Amino acid sequence: MFLCRTISFFLMYDIMYSISKFKPAWWLTNAHFQTLAAKFFRRKQKLVTITETLELPDGDFIDLAWTEKPQKNNTRPIVVILHGLEGSKDSHYAKGMLNAIKERGWVAVLMHFRGCSGKPNRQASSYHSGDIRDISYLTKQLISRYQQCAFSVLGFSLGGNVLTRYLAQVPNNPYRSAAVICAPLDLASCSARINQGFSRLYQKYLLQMLKDSTLEKIATKIINNIKTTQLDTINTIYDFDEQITAPLNGFTSAQHYYQQASGNPVMEKIKLPCLFIHAADDPFLNHHLSIPQQKLPEHLTFEVSSHGGHVGFIHGNNPFKPQYWLEQRVPDFLNNHISINSQK
Repeated sequence: MFLCRTISFFLMYDIMYSISKFKPAWWLTNAHFQTLAAKFFRRKQKLVTITETLELPDGDFIDLAWTEKPQKNNTRPIVVILHGLEGSKDSHYAKGMLNAIKERGWVAVLMHFRGCSGKPNRQASSYHSGDIRDISYLTKQLISRYQQCAFSVLGFSLGGNVLTRYLAQVPNNPYRSAAVICAPLDLASCSARINQGFSRLYQKYLLQMLKDSTLEKIATKIINNIKTTQLDTINTIYDFDEQITAPLNGFTSAQHYYQQASGNPVMEKIKLPCLFIHAADDPFLNHHLSIPQQKLPEHLTFEVSSHGGHVGFIHGNNPFKPQYWLEQRVPDFLNNHISINSQK
């Protein structure tokens, strides 16, 4: 009986996801240390970006951060990056990946979600985990401008879930490859997970950022149907989604939002080569419900490591020279599907 169960487990394991080659630094195996060290202890990265404001069809706007603004006849690959919840071009993981893409000789552009570039957006609603309108519009603009380019795209955390939804809902997109990193592919279980144990500290940090953004829009009359006192009663991400995210975006409840926006149920519809990276010890995610619940097509690679934390993945033998594995693994995967041409 034990042998049968073991064989069955490994057969299912092999079909649904594969073992990542990532090995954490011997001095950084704890999930929280991986998560926090990547953010707070990395040396300051130098990165100069060019900002472009993209006006949207509904009257709102998003800001783009380019590593360089390519000419119309550019033939080098362009990689689009989607950040996580309340992130920006200055987020440690985004800055690191922008630099990594630039070092490959490619062009990178980070799409700020609405209200995440340092100024509030013009509408009451901003962005959420299943909102693919802006990445859809940006993609159309890019292929119109740069008709000789190969495009790839990647998303971190919430941005990874948005990307999963986009790739599944728009299968005839121009991207040759994609990467989804530490994404909350089952939103309901992830909102519960971040409200447990030490993870509540992450929740408190993110929740305060969400509240601050909402307060700014209330003060400037962009949001009229929510009072500041209502925010005082919100203590969890679930509460925020129930009282703010869901009603502002046309959902009846947080659960309705989670059901409609989660990436896991639709990932098998993705048609292009896509790498999913997930750590079993991610303190933001429910491991068992974030991994695939169904057999995936061969062009989808879902890698699971036992360690890595949330967008951490630090390895190397020297504590004074940590190495950031994502910035090697992700470009390597993208490189298998996009051609490198050094001409502009």
